[in-house]
Amino acid sequence: MDAAPAGYRPNVGLAVFNPEGRVWFGRRVRTPPPYNWQFPQGGVDRGEDLEAAARRELEEETGITSVSLIARTPGWITYDFPAELRGAKALAGNRGQAQVWFAFRFEGQEAEIALARHHQIEFDAWRWARLDEVTDLVVPFKQDAYRQVVSAFGAYAG
Repeated sequence: MDAAPAGYRPNVGLAVFNPEGRVWFGRRVRTPPPYNWQFPQGGVDRGEDLEAAARRELEEETGITSVSLIARTPGWITYDFPAELRGAKALAGNRGQAQVWFAFRFEGQEAEIALARHHQIEFDAWRWARLDEVTDLVVPFKQDAYRQVVSAFGAYAG
């Protein structure tokens, strides 16, 4: 796959489906409602394989390791950081993030889910929900990217 578009931080996003076709949502820690839910996501280390990055981020943010790969987006999906967040979020002057998204099937037991697995806790609650619910719950600057994810992975939703 080609490198991330210029000006964007390379990132992976993860849609984890249970056997009933519901998708895993996490509630972002210290983020007020209504736009405080999202899928796991995270940066790609230099030279890291994208699927390996996706599996690493999934384990760090959720504790989940019992998954099988269903699909991935063929290219990058981008979003820009709003001006007020650019200083805090953008690394090395990036204007936003470019993400390759992965759809995984959860094959474990819910007891495996551990939000405090990593020292940097991303989520304080989680739930299974319909895939089409996410675009109303994620922060507005990510909504277009999430619509593309819903379109790409809609066939796996129950």
